[in-house]
Amino acid sequence: MAFNIADLFEHAVDLMPDRLAVIDGERAFTFAELDRRANRLAHHFAAQGLGRDSHIGFQLRNSAEAMETMLAAYKLRAVAINVNYRYVSDELRYLFDNADLSALVHERRFGDAVASVLPDVPALRHVVVVDDESGHDYESYGGVEYESALAGASAQRDFEERRSDDRYILYTGGTTGDPKGVLWRHEDIWRVLGGGFDFYTGAAIEDEWEQARNGAAGDGATWLPMPPLIHAAAQWPSLSALFTGGTLVFTPRFDPDEVWRLVQRHRVNIAVITGDAMARPLADALAGGSYDTSSLVAIGSGAALFSPSVKRQLLDALPNVLISDSIGASETGFGGISVATRDDLDHGGPKVRPGRETVVLDDEDRPIAPGSGIVGRLARGGHLPIGYYKDPEKTKSMFVEVGGKRYVTPGDYATVEPDGAIRLLGRGNMCVNTGGEKVFPEEVEAVLKSHTDVFDAVVIGVPDERFGQRVAAVIQPRAGRQPEFASLADHVRERLSGYKVPRTVWFTECVVRSPTGKPDYRWAHEYAKQHAPAHRE
Repeated sequence: MAFNIADLFEHAVDLMPDRLAVIDGERAFTFAELDRRANRLAHHFAAQGLGRDSHIGFQLRNSAEAMETMLAAYKLRAVAINVNYRYVSDELRYLFDNADLSALVHERRFGDAVASVLPDVPALRHVVVVDDESGHDYESYGGVEYESALAGASAQRDFEERRSDDRYILYTGGTTGDPKGVLWRHEDIWRVLGGGFDFYTGAAIEDEWEQARNGAAGDGATWLPMPPLIHAAAQWPSLSALFTGGTLVFTPRFDPDEVWRLVQRHRVNIAVITGDAMARPLADALAGGSYDTSSLVAIGSGAALFSPSVKRQLLDALPNVLISDSIGASETGFGGISVATRDDLDHGGPKVRPGRETVVLDDEDRPIAPGSGIVGRLARGGHLPIGYYKDPEKTKSMFVEVGGKRYVTPGDYATVEPDGAIRLLGRGNMCVNTGGEKVFPEEVEAVLKSHTDVFDAVVIGVPDERFGQRVAAVIQPRAGRQPEFASLADHVRERLSGYKVPRTVWFTECVVRSPTGKPDYRWAHEYAKQHAPAHRE
């Protein structure tokens, strides 16, 4: 028995070969067709000398090719490496080298950046190019066109036996530093993100065919993952959907009106988003259009702040849809989940019921008692990653032992409410220390975004002669609005302690975020350095 990503997908293929697996624009593939295409790509890779533990990058937006590349790698017992398609040459150079890529699949539109980097990474010896309308040259660096690669390879499923401890690597976004590869065993990452246990009951799956068998017994749900597949927030819901015979609807870029058109056209049941960055434009588009959303059953958010005010916007527009908010990290997997309600008036970070292996530890590595008010580090036991790829020092620092049990601590801070729920405050390295008081940006961002004139906001710490750091904010106003600082300050002060009120504010036409919707704090700091503030106390 192997709890392996490729095996779990193939079980679904064997039980539901004619069920629709992927819809990508005007293209649609059944499970059998998707399997044959992934087999062909895997055989193409094998013909280039790639196999077990080879690292194959995918620099692709959401598409059938992105899913096929991941599946092809896992079929070979190779490792699929997610490459952020917004990276420029220097960032790509670092990632290609750090990840030890032997091969890369990229969209033709990214050809110029790839070409500029390849001479510096000689270990990356094979490139497959997904054609598009961009017209970028790829023959100069030996790129092979994707469909041609498939056409010349076998569609047979004749690969070596796989194991539960085959390797999986997920690179973090690097919004506050260089990206890091989090190394997992297949079974462990599947257990915490891929349906290997029930998120609500905590019951573990003991039969590798169970997901496929349960899927075959029903009609299968239609899923629309909106975050990019280069991030766990979309990658694992998509894999889980395939394991259970679901249909995936892909769109290459986030366009809120196009999302609702796809929901209507394909009768989508489950939508996957990342917090406010997607939820607020979706709510605005729904209010401004006329779409049939009657098929929609659930919207699941994770990996980014999902403010109560934005949740209520969606709840008002979609009263019969279950809206959930999950916490987790590349280093922990699933940490907890909550279901949004209209009477949720909290203005802090996400408040969730913790998973069975999730705890909050104090400075002495002791579990925090509910209602104590102590701020501690979020930690998770059970199925854990091996560590950071090629970084033993950071790996050592990410684990702690409590009562003889090993936990991973990715750097997120949280408190435990009197009822045992966990409230996530944010990453410790983003915490603003102002006069000895700690301010977590996400808490202030959530309050700012509940102001009627604010569309988006990023909170940062800037130098202050008296207090060391001062809370500051880069704000994107709603169209046609210009918030008054006094109104913003009063709004925050009514909901949070006075020391958390931003003292310096910049306005911008657009807050920059990562493709996953996470705030780009490096961008915010650069913006603050290069522009005069609209207000400074």
